[in-house]
Amino acid sequence: MLTLPRATPAEVDLVEDGGTTVLRVRAASGAGGASHGLSAAPAATPRLSWRWKVDRALDRAVWGARSGDDFAARVYVAFDFPLDRLTFVERAKLRLARFVYGDDVPAAAICYVWATGVAVGTSGWNPYASRVRMIALRSGNERAGQWVDEARDVERDFRAAFGESSDAPVPGITGLALSSDTDQTLESATAWFGDLRLGPRP
Repeated sequence: MLTLPRATPAEVDLVEDGGTTVLRVRAASGAGGASHGLSAAPAATPRLSWRWKVDRALDRAVWGARSGDDFAARVYVAFDFPLDRLTFVERAKLRLARFVYGDDVPAAAICYVWATGVAVGTSGWNPYASRVRMIALRSGNERAGQWVDEARDVERDFRAAFGESSDAPVPGITGLALSSDTDQTLESATAWFGDLRLGPRP
C-alpha cells in the first residue's frame, strides 16, 4: 500500500474488469495507491507499458501549483540515483522530504499522469518534490471511462528529464507506484490500472 502523511488513504483493491483482474484506486479527498519494489536495469528493460482508465479528470487540479497538485491517476518510476551526485541543496530537500513522507522518497523519479488543463506531453517538476519529473500522457475527460494503452521508454525519459548524457548509464529502477490523489482539490476520482510490464524495446 502507498499512503501519504496527513492524507485520507485511498481505497485500493483488486477488481474484475472485462474478465481480467485489475487494480482499482478510489480517492475521495485523499491520496494513495499501491507500490512495488524491484531492481531493474533501464538499459535492458527500458520499455514500460500499461493500461489505465479513470472515471473522470479532476476539475480543480492546477498543474505546477501545490494547492492543485492532484491527478486522477499517476504512474511513478523511482530510480536509484546516487546521493553524492546531488547538490547540497538537493540533498537537504531530499532529507526534508524523507523526514516528512518517509524513507521511500526517491532521489529521482518520473511520474506519468492523467492531468487536467494542460496539453498532452506537458512536463515539469513536481511542486512538492524537485526531483520528480511529471509528464502528462492524458489530459481532461476526452478518454475518461475508456481503457487507454500506454508505452514509454523510461531510459530516454530519464535522460530528457535529468540531463544525463547518452554515454552515462541511467540509474537502476527501484520501484513502481500506481496512485490517485485528490487531497488538495478535495474531489473524488477512481482509477484502474492493468497489464503493467517492463521489457526491452520492440
